[in-house]
Amino acid sequence: MSDDRGSHVVAPIVTLTMNPALDVTSSVDRVVAEHKLRCGPARFDPGGGGVNVSRAIRNLGGSSEAIYPLGGPSGEAYRVFANAAGVIGSVISITGNTRESFTVDETSTGDQYRFVMPGPTLGDDEWGACLDAVAHNLPHGGYLVASGSLPPGVPEGFYAALARMVVGRDIRLVVDAAGRPLVKALAEGVFMIKPSRDELAELAGTGRELKPEEQIDVAQRLVDGGRAQVVALTLGSAGALLVQADATLRLPAPKVKVASAVGAGDAFLAGLILRLAEGQPIADAFRTAVAAGCATAMMPGTIMCRAEDVAAIERELRT
Repeated sequence: MSDDRGSHVVAPIVTLTMNPALDVTSSVDRVVAEHKLRCGPARFDPGGGGVNVSRAIRNLGGSSEAIYPLGGPSGEAYRVFANAAGVIGSVISITGNTRESFTVDETSTGDQYRFVMPGPTLGDDEWGACLDAVAHNLPHGGYLVASGSLPPGVPEGFYAALARMVVGRDIRLVVDAAGRPLVKALAEGVFMIKPSRDELAELAGTGRELKPEEQIDVAQRLVDGGRAQVVALTLGSAGALLVQADATLRLPAPKVKVASAVGAGDAFLAGLILRLAEGQPIADAFRTAVAAGCATAMMPGTIMCRAEDVAAIERELRT
């Protein structure tokens, strides 16, 4: 595939979302217990980590193949919205009903309430079919982005199985997950992880938020130990940190009016991977990542970043 800005060939990107969610977003003046709350108009988007990454990549002018399981009436609705959003790839049919996530914006305070369901239980044949789909769509020379939680029924070692699948191949595995699935993947070794500050603290086993110098130390130990070549840490309003063997990069988060936190981390990852796939230096890719995350936070509900906003924030970060 050719980059519109020149003849450079862009490396392929495949995203995997094992627990997609039909994102429903609405608003109410005030959330009050035991009252019937009459919400405003609802917005529906195809959500889940990897699909959000694919949506953001598309908004930034890139392309990717998305792999995800769907089932039940909500799965059929999800398929419609995914097609409308331009998400392309492979859908694995399951018997369970695709989960829904419900986000409510409280307009009187600006607070946001997010209700996330656990997802359907996948049988061995169903999650096995997802692995088979990945095996048949490996992005040779590119990036495999496995993002999001694992639904019930999927073993904790699922992402670790992906790590073993790409050993010896020219494929860079990126894992955006938490808890035991992430720990098991790191034990096999991956190209990149994208933890939040809480997820990094959990990996460190501290039970508390890490200080900035501790964040660098924990990330560096993951890199030095061969568990990840790159640790890209998102820090919300404090910006982001990127650690690799020969460099540590930190960028602040530009001041923007935050409308919704949903999808900001996915957009960050999308910007980072897309620019790396385009062959850009990691420092430039990191700047795009921070800009994409901030640009998504500016958007209401579950809308992903706009390319023009990302470009404007990148210019600000260069100054």
